[in-house]
Amino acid sequence: MADLSVNICGVEFKNPIIPASGVFGYGREYEEFYPLSRLGGIATKGTTGTRRTGNPAPRIAETPSGMLNSVGLQNPGIDAFIETELPYLLQKDTVILANIAGSTPEECAEVAAKLEPTDVHMIELNISCPNVKQGGAAFGTSCVMAEQVTAAVRKATTKPLVVKLSPNVTSITDIAKAVEAAGADAVSLINTLLGMRIDIHTRRPVLHNNVGGLSGPAILPVAVRMIWQVANAVNIPVIGMGGVSTGEDAIELMMAGACAVQVGMACFTDPYAPVKIIDSMNRFLDENGIAAARDVIGTVRPW
Repeated sequence: MADLSVNICGVEFKNPIIPASGVFGYGREYEEFYPLSRLGGIATKGTTGTRRTGNPAPRIAETPSGMLNSVGLQNPGIDAFIETELPYLLQKDTVILANIAGSTPEECAEVAAKLEPTDVHMIELNISCPNVKQGGAAFGTSCVMAEQVTAAVRKATTKPLVVKLSPNVTSITDIAKAVEAAGADAVSLINTLLGMRIDIHTRRPVLHNNVGGLSGPAILPVAVRMIWQVANAVNIPVIGMGGVSTGEDAIELMMAGACAVQVGMACFTDPYAPVKIIDSMNRFLDENGIAAARDVIGTVRPW
């Protein structure tokens, strides 16, 4: 068997596969199917300073080769996460990335500060959230805002900081370089693409929030392109995601430059998707005489 382990920011992952934030909850339901220790890591549900109930329903909609969601960061808040969910996760012999979010840089920093004394392995900062101080514009759509929120969180924690980037921008490489300059240890991308569907019989948007984040196989080519661009623009590790549903998809993202791969919507269509992807990656490496997963990172040969 090939060596599937990868090291990101000094943190050792037994394999590169990580269920993405928002699809895996805190792992309790999935543990009915397989041990969570089989996973390289788990990115937790996005956690904010206080409890959030999320957006009104309907907030999930199927699309061709994907889905839209506008769940709205429903979560119990950072105190409940630390008290109830984190101790459970830290027993599972896998890397835990605490995904955090907030409406202001100060809220994001406060959440990170509360995680500092815990044993969580890494923090993943979601900068796709609207900044209420800036008229609701997402942190991740402006280099200045992305740098400000990253710098605030960087001051609040010494833990490895991964910044999750939005694809809904003109130049994702500029955003990546901005968060790198502000102290990010790694970046993860891509978050969902902004989309919309309309019920032609009622003439209303299918989602109550009108628009939502598009995920699933349809966005894989966008993810590959952006990961490749960012990996060639920054000097920090890249964690890839976006449309991954097979081991071949994961290998493709790693060849584009990703050091590890998060799996999102595929977990909804098949709860075994992450472990199937791990097994498929291993077969690909063995069949092609590749000794280690890290040997494929950034090996694409552009024309």
